[in-house]
Amino acid sequence: MRRRPSWPRKLSDVIVKVLAALSALFGLVFLAWILYVVLRHGASALSWKFLTTLPSPPGVGGGGLANAIIGTAAMTLLACVMGVPVGLMAGVYLAEFGRGNRFATLVRFLVNVMMGIPSIIVGLFVYTIMVRPVGHFSGWAGAVSLALLIMPVVARTTEDMLTLVPNSLRESALALGVPHWRSTVQIMFRAAKAGLLTGVLLAVARVSGETAPLLFTALDSPYWPHSLNGPTGNLTVTIFNYAMSPYPNWQQAAWGASFLITAGVLALTIVSRALAREKK
Repeated sequence: MRRRPSWPRKLSDVIVKVLAALSALFGLVFLAWILYVVLRHGASALSWKFLTTLPSPPGVGGGGLANAIIGTAAMTLLACVMGVPVGLMAGVYLAEFGRGNRFATLVRFLVNVMMGIPSIIVGLFVYTIMVRPVGHFSGWAGAVSLALLIMPVVARTTEDMLTLVPNSLRESALALGVPHWRSTVQIMFRAAKAGLLTGVLLAVARVSGETAPLLFTALDSPYWPHSLNGPTGNLTVTIFNYAMSPYPNWQQAAWGASFLITAGVLALTIVSRALAREKK
């Protein structure tokens, strides 16, 4: 039997390694470039007044984005309150109670579909069921649209993390007479705690920079968000409006808002990676 030469395999291995390294370097360069540009333009706009005052009128210097910061925080918090528990329960059902079940297969398929739906479609859906019937935009509609984006991410992550827990833990708990729901809450959740927190943080990081669904639901407002029953200011729509304006002070404020969102997403990503490393 003729022996095949080894140099083609070695050459292919080297080519693949070089291409993978160049691809990673290409992505890192653009990521560093984006962070540098946002930091250079946005850091200069940050000040105590920028964080605590309302926006200034068009063409007038000064002013801040306190209303947009509060509105973004309020809608994101409400979205987490509505979306995270539902996503966790769906993930628990898929991983613990729905194995081999046709209904669970259908739910898993729908979760995967929801993860791939463009956010603007979600915003249009919430606009149809919440904004159009009442005749005005609202922060509640914005929170619901963000919650719909959070749910599939949390559900999928929860299922994956609970599936990674060894079956020996489940069997040991059930052998001791512990109910299935109690073993899931007190044992499975503790074993997958870091992964579950990572999934939640990644979901929050994803929705914190969404603009399209909020354009259809919360829109924007230059006033203090005393209630979420009307149009509510938020950072992403503010960036959309200010960056396209002809006023230099609004453009500078858009860079500052971009820096706040980028810093928040970066912080959540670092925290999630730290939790994942601790789990490992």
